[in-house]
Amino acid sequence: MKILVLGIGNVVCADEGVGVHLCRTIEKNYKFTSDKHTLTFVDGGTLAERLIPIIVEYDYMIMFDCVDANDGEIGDVYFFDFEDVPNSISWSGSAHEVEMLQTLMMMDMVGDRPKTKIIGIIPEVISDTTLQMSKPVIKGSALMEKTFLKHLQELGIGYEKVNNLHIQDVAQSACEREF
Repeated sequence: MKILVLGIGNVVCADEGVGVHLCRTIEKNYKFTSDKHTLTFVDGGTLAERLIPIIVEYDYMIMFDCVDANDGEIGDVYFFDFEDVPNSISWSGSAHEVEMLQTLMMMDMVGDRPKTKIIGIIPEVISDTTLQMSKPVIKGSALMEKTFLKHLQELGIGYEKVNNLHIQDVAQSACEREF
């Protein structure tokens, strides 16, 4: 099975970029192994519908993003199937959220959305232009990572930690060019 790990968010807007930062952090910190599955990590930024040509190439997608939830607290983490979104999720956790929701719904209309799991977190700061994430979101990102790794094990994918980069360090380097 071809699995897409998609990080969503604006990397220069504090907690809004947690999906991208976590995606990059996990990709750099782990080596993944499977005889049956392949993993591809993609920084989806705020591209929304422009990601459709990439997403349709996969059988399964795990998406990291900001979410909002009724009665939720900043830093709370949610893991759910897109086909069974909890009633508490309100999709207003970030500036780009509605666009990504609409993108997944458009893909449903034509039947080309892969099975989709979402690991989301309630952000604190999404409107400041900064690479610094809030403490509750940094703390919650560790639970997002743990949830992701556990889910991969359930899918039969092994992993080994090969690096120990911290998500805030990865966030701080988000605007640096890699050569």
